[in-house]
Amino acid sequence: MLRVRLTARRIAMRLLLVEDDAIMAEGMCRGLAEMGHAVEHVDTAEGARLALDMVPFDLAIIDIGLPDESGISLVRGLRRAGNPLPVLIVTARDSVTDRVDALDLGADDYLVKPFSLLELAARCRAVVRRISAAASSELAIGDLRLHLADRSATLADAPLALTPREWAVLECLAIRARRVVPKERLLAAISGWDRDLLPNTVEALISRLRTKLGDKACITTLRGFGYRLDDAQ
Repeated sequence: MLRVRLTARRIAMRLLLVEDDAIMAEGMCRGLAEMGHAVEHVDTAEGARLALDMVPFDLAIIDIGLPDESGISLVRGLRRAGNPLPVLIVTARDSVTDRVDALDLGADDYLVKPFSLLELAARCRAVVRRISAAASSELAIGDLRLHLADRSATLADAPLALTPREWAVLECLAIRARRVVPKERLLAAISGWDRDLLPNTVEALISRLRTKLGDKACITTLRGFGYRLDDAQ
């Protein structure tokens, strides 16, 4: 598995690349990372499923010709499972039938190889913008409001000051509000800001968030399982 992580303080998008051509994947990862994106690379459909179970992504870039399963089949399975993750299909197949099949089965866009990295990045941005515009841009948990479009938060209608890593953890918890979020998933959500994370980084961020939330929202620790964000108790 090839993994590219960033040290930048702000990540434009967190992308999952599912591509079995090692040379092409390395070039795509490097180019997208240089543009400010965090990229996780896997080379099989099974690897993609495992990654999606652990990390929240903004978009998946999926090649059709994977060694263990068709990329189209992977997308079909995601949609049948109710996963709304935006998907950009990339492939050397350029027939109209292939494009129609990919879009009909749940892909959001289709890009034929070879392509420029600039076009790939532009397509990714366009898909994410389109999906984001169609979805709700606000999460509400009691008196806590997260405004996803501009990455801001309010608590009892007052602005809530958050660092980028605090925002990433709180967003991850809020998206799965009232459900347990594994510590590993929270760690993955902040890994793009610092490659040298300490073992207690998540605990420290949770402690700071609890102080800032006060009695307006509750972050519960479930030892051995993770954390859960609930309304005030």
